[in-house]
Amino acid sequence: MRQRGVFERSNRGASPKTAKIAQSLTLPFTDMSEISPHYRAAGVDIDAGDALIERIKPHAASTMRPEVLTGLGGFASLFRFPAERYRDPVLVAGTDGVGTKLTLALAVDRIDTLGRDLVGMCANDVAVTGAEPLFFLDYFATGKLDPDQGERLVAGVAAGCRDAGCALVGGETAELPGLYAGRDFDLAGFCVGVVERDRILTGDSVAPGDVVLGIASSGPHSNGYSLIRHVIAQSKASLEQPLGERTLADWLLAPTVIYVRAIRALLDNVDVHALAHITGGGITENLPRILPQGCSARIDPASWTRPPIFDWLRDTGDISEAEMYRVFNMGIGLAAVLPANAVKSATEALTALDLEAWPIGVIESGENGVRYASA
Repeated sequence: MRQRGVFERSNRGASPKTAKIAQSLTLPFTDMSEISPHYRAAGVDIDAGDALIERIKPHAASTMRPEVLTGLGGFASLFRFPAERYRDPVLVAGTDGVGTKLTLALAVDRIDTLGRDLVGMCANDVAVTGAEPLFFLDYFATGKLDPDQGERLVAGVAAGCRDAGCALVGGETAELPGLYAGRDFDLAGFCVGVVERDRILTGDSVAPGDVVLGIASSGPHSNGYSLIRHVIAQSKASLEQPLGERTLADWLLAPTVIYVRAIRALLDNVDVHALAHITGGGITENLPRILPQGCSARIDPASWTRPPIFDWLRDTGDISEAEMYRVFNMGIGLAAVLPANAVKSATEALTALDLEAWPIGVIESGENGVRYASA
């Protein structure tokens, strides 16, 4: 395994310190790549890891914030917390992955935006508490390390970090022959943010009469892909077949929307009572997580424009509407609960960021949960 410091993925291999030690011991080699032929034969290529380090440096550097204390070869990443900016700061942490969306992306060699998915899944979870994402770390595990593949993935992570305003301060690359086959891989991410204690969005202020404002998703984002892959396999559908003006692959591999700027715009312009990131479990299971006891949400599925990929999945897979709403986001990636008089200003703030938003429901008195208007 190769742990990254702020700008470096590996603390091993052909570092200047290693070279100096080797020279002092008068070891019988001059090429550092000769150090580990047995490790390479066992399936782990240190030289490939070192090559990846050099290639990802500029991507990581493009995300830096002034609080990052840069350096090479550290065992951990250093971030100077700006305590002077806060009265009573609370740190917020989140972790997530991309799931089996990776498998579809590999099948058509469209892995470049998976890093954005990773950041979106983590940073959105942090941001819906009211927090500002500060820094991000990733974990990349593969059966055989390919520097080209690794750079494409980390470049996507860096792009997502720039969008979310957080620094990519480090991560881990693990080459795990025998656990993953060939170029198969997995990704995980970790995000830390900060919020003033008295500005945490707990949902306690949600009340009957509030409006649920739905903000558009780009598609399934990064959830439900085991079911998606099952539908594709059973129907023998081609990822390149058309669906409207796009292909099936276009819809399914559209990157997760990173809502950090949208959330900041809402918090700066209106009184936000609660925010829900609509991920696995859909509206049905995620919206109740921000509702206090005695409140329920009545949602009208006809109130927003649903991307056609969801109708295709429902019809092709013969999936009930109830299950669709419990698995997929159904076109709503973020839900904001607001006073009714704040909806117009909130919608205008989101439109300025080129995000579509619709009033999709209301908060009512009742048992905690979601009711759909068509039910």
